[in-house]
Amino acid sequence: MKKKASYYVLNIITWFIVAIMVFPIYWMVKISLHTNGEILDGITGFTIPKPHWVNYIDMWDNINFSDFFLNSLIICSLTMVLACAFAVMAGYALARFKFPGSGTFGMGVIATQMIPGIMFLLPIYLMFLSIKETIGIPMIDTYWGMVLVYTAFYTPMSIWIMRSFFVAIPRDLEESAMIDGCTRFQAFVKVILPLSMPGIIATCVYIFLTAWDELLFAWVLTTTPDVQTIPVGIRLFVGQYNNRYDLLMSAATVVTVPIIVTFFLTQKYFIRGMTAGAVKG
Repeated sequence: MKKKASYYVLNIITWFIVAIMVFPIYWMVKISLHTNGEILDGITGFTIPKPHWVNYIDMWDNINFSDFFLNSLIICSLTMVLACAFAVMAGYALARFKFPGSGTFGMGVIATQMIPGIMFLLPIYLMFLSIKETIGIPMIDTYWGMVLVYTAFYTPMSIWIMRSFFVAIPRDLEESAMIDGCTRFQAFVKVILPLSMPGIIATCVYIFLTAWDELLFAWVLTTTPDVQTIPVGIRLFVGQYNNRYDLLMSAATVVTVPIIVTFFLTQKYFIRGMTAGAVKG
């Protein structure tokens, strides 16, 4: 009886937490289907008497939302590829080799995540201005400038995700491949990389989703719609466009729903990669 009671209590608590987390998403979708006048008058109830689907059309027309979507896709994809490549190489080195300072290097990498990102904002901005003045390479309001910043931010955590996964792969597998004639690099490419695909997918999902949602650095380091990302584009619906909360919520829905779908499609790889190395045996 005690086990059954605890089972039902835990289920109720779980579903309560899930409801709290899902409700803002539901409310966002609900508001996106109301007119701006209805929103300003105050929305009551959980139903939508007359969905206003035209908001999703107006959203694309008002600020060329497709440009912001494309910018986010380019920046986040390049960041994902670069940061994941660095994480795979560094994570494998930390998992397989003991070199002078390896422990200090590993702790230093993860220690960078303890520093608030906003503390880097002004130094990075001044550094980008200095690069433009001394070398002549523009960094502010460019794709490569944003990709460089995001890659630097998301590589440290990605290294530890990949390191945990490489640690969970037995050394005997690559040693057997090397006995059969493979070099260490060939063993890494032919044996370790295929086995580490769930970890790589988890790392890619983490990098892409985190970069997709980032606003602060995108707001400061980009100045034109040619480079600005989706979070910046959504922000423009407030203030510059007469506080169009209906269009803001429509844009947020368009951005959020594909990400949620992507996460659910890859969640088993993400969870497996995030928990790799947590249990031995």
